[in-house]
Amino acid sequence: MSASAISIQDDKFKSLGLQKTTVNKEQVVTYSRALGAASEKNPVLVLLHGYPQSSFMWRHLVPLLPGDSPIFVADLPGYGSSTPIEDNSKISVGSTVLAALLTEYKRTSSKSLDQIPIILIGHDRGARVAHHLAVQGFNGVDIRGLCLIDIRQVPTIVQWESASRNPSDIVGYFHWPLLANVSLATRLINAFGPGNWCEEMILRWAGKNSSGLSTFKADDSLSVYRQFFEQPHTLDASNKDYEAGATVDVDTEKGWREKGHKLQIETLVIYSEKYIGSKYDLPEEWRSWVEEDRLSSKALGNYIGHFGAEEAPKETAEAINTWLKKV
Repeated sequence: MSASAISIQDDKFKSLGLQKTTVNKEQVVTYSRALGAASEKNPVLVLLHGYPQSSFMWRHLVPLLPGDSPIFVADLPGYGSSTPIEDNSKISVGSTVLAALLTEYKRTSSKSLDQIPIILIGHDRGARVAHHLAVQGFNGVDIRGLCLIDIRQVPTIVQWESASRNPSDIVGYFHWPLLANVSLATRLINAFGPGNWCEEMILRWAGKNSSGLSTFKADDSLSVYRQFFEQPHTLDASNKDYEAGATVDVDTEKGWREKGHKLQIETLVIYSEKYIGSKYDLPEEWRSWVEEDRLSSKALGNYIGHFGAEEAPKETAEAINTWLKKV
């Protein structure tokens, strides 16, 4: 474990009024506030980070969300301070996080709700986890809304199919097939240096807006992400995350599409206009997966890149807070 990365992350969330706990046999590290205030009209905002990061990525967004909203942030299994799990499919990862939420809610709340109302807000791989949870559901929670922030911003199966139709697309997403080959990827990244790899990928995907990049780098974030990623189990878990994304997760989404399944809950898609938005018509892609009257979208301009919640937290929060009034 990297003590300095853990300390920086813990101290930051403590300064934002969130309490750290490590729960369940899976040892999920969580940061939360006011879970006991959850109600039908005040759902818990569940924040799920992406690759190759940790929950630290939400540090700018948390203080910009509604002050009375219960918040639950977790390091995904294998990432950050959380220990890895055996099954890295998106539904398994998501179920592990929501089980941690239920445990922490019961520990801190004097109320008893049959189902805890929640809104899922995910970035990158965390958004894919949120998508799968929203489709399949989870006992004990009522998923009221889904916010997806730049998940290379289309369903997993659409991403793979695009690569087969347009070979140039895979140049930008070369890491997808690479990381899915777990043994090879592990050896190559170890040779390059896991911390070097983490920083290289982040800077490759970040935008060209100098102010946005400065905001991203605040609080020594690159050092935090590098140090967490240098944990051997994080490299292994993150590669297995992509392996699942090339196998079981794709099979799951094929089944949904064959059944004509569409999300029935309010869904907000936030994406980088210059980057992923230049390759896909995002609102149109998601209309195949979400009931049209339930879909909202927001493009982040000004050369903001993949990390909208860190590069443009104010714009991201404004979009989320406006959307929350509909949920």
